[in-house]
Amino acid sequence: MRLSERLNRLAPSATLAMSQKSAELKAQGIDIINLSVGEPDFNTPDHIKAAAKQAVDDNWSRYSPVPGYPALRQAICDKLLRENGLSYQPSQIVVGNGAKQAVCNVILALVDAGDEVIIPAPYWVSYPQMVLMADGKPVFVEATIEQDFKMTPEQLEQAITPHTRALILCSPSNPTGSVYTAAELEALAAVLRRHPDVVVIADEIYEHINYVGAHASIAACEGMKERTAVINGVSKAYAMTGWRIGFVAAPEALAKGVNKLQGQYTSGPCSVSQIAATEAFAADQQCVEDMRQAFLRRKNLIVSLAREIPGFEVNDPAGAFYLFPKISAYFGKTDGERVIQSSTDFALYLLEVAHVATVGGDAFGSPECFRMSYATSDDNIVEAMRRIKEACARLR
Repeated sequence: MRLSERLNRLAPSATLAMSQKSAELKAQGIDIINLSVGEPDFNTPDHIKAAAKQAVDDNWSRYSPVPGYPALRQAICDKLLRENGLSYQPSQIVVGNGAKQAVCNVILALVDAGDEVIIPAPYWVSYPQMVLMADGKPVFVEATIEQDFKMTPEQLEQAITPHTRALILCSPSNPTGSVYTAAELEALAAVLRRHPDVVVIADEIYEHINYVGAHASIAACEGMKERTAVINGVSKAYAMTGWRIGFVAAPEALAKGVNKLQGQYTSGPCSVSQIAATEAFAADQQCVEDMRQAFLRRKNLIVSLAREIPGFEVNDPAGAFYLFPKISAYFGKTDGERVIQSSTDFALYLLEVAHVATVGGDAFGSPECFRMSYATSDDNIVEAMRRIKEACARLR
C-alpha cells in the first residue's frame, strides 16, 4: 500500500521506541530500570481523582465544545493571571488532547510550505517532525552544554531570515532541564521585536518543575504576548499524563484558527478529564510543590552520581526531570563486542549491558549527549547509576 509523502517524511519517536524496547526486555524477565520515559512516577492527587469520579456520576459524558468547557477555560485564564501575570479571555484558550496536540495545532495553524521554524537544539524529538508535517522547514540552532544548552540572542538573530515564521522555545527544557531566566528571555525578545512577523511557540509544560524560583514566560516581555502562543497543561505538574489535557493561550485570531483546525479532526478532549483539570488548576497547589521538592531531591542525587562517572560532562539542570550528560568521550571505545560510535549506540549499550533504558541524544539534535529521566524513585536512581558506572568502566 502506498503511504503519503507526508508520513514518509516523519521519523518514529525515539523516546517511545526506547520505552517499547525496554518493555519488551522487561517482559522477558530482565530487570530493566527505565530512565527513558518523560512521565512523573507519582499518582494523580486524590482531590483531582475525586472530581473526576464525581464527574462520571454527574454524567459529564457528552461532547464538549471544541475548545473545551467554559469553566476549564476560565480556570486556565485565572491560573495564567495568578501565576504568570498574563491576562487572557476564555476565547483565547483552546484545550486539546495534551500539550503535544496543542503544539502541533499551533504549528499547523501557522506554517505553510517552505516557512522556516527556528528550533534550538537540543530539542524535544517531536518539534521538527511537527514542522515537517506542516510542510515547513526546521532551522536548528545549536546550544551546547558550555552555554547551558540555551540559545543566545546573537544565535537567534543569525537564524532569522525573511522566511522565518516561528520560533519554538521550551523552558524548562526537555531534554536538558535548562531554564531561561527573565533577563535571558528579555534579551531574546529584544531580537524578536526587530522581526515582528515571527511568532513564538512557548512550550511551558514543565513550568512548575523549576528549581530556581518563579517561572518566566516570554509572553510577559513587552510586546510579546500579542505574538506568542503559550502551551501548557496538567500532565507534568499534576502527574496527569494519561488524562490528556493541554492548552494553548494565544492571540484571538490564532486561537480561532486552532479551534477551527481541532474541530475538524479531534473536536474537544475527554469530558471527564476536563472536569479533573478544572479542579487541578482551581484547587490548592500544595501537591504541585510536594512533587517539585521530590524532583529537586532526585535531581541533586542523580547529578552527584553522574559526576562520579569518568567521561561524563554534567551540567546542573534548573528544571524539568531530565539530565543530559555529554558522553562523547566514549565514542570509539569498545567492550570487546560492541563499538560505541554514537549516543544511540551508547544508549543501546546501557540497555543491553547495564539494563538501564535511556535515550540517545541524536534524536534530540545533540549527538554528543544522552538523556536520562529521574522521574523515578531514589533507589532506582542509585541502582541505575551504579549499573551505568560499571558498564562504562568496561569500555576501553
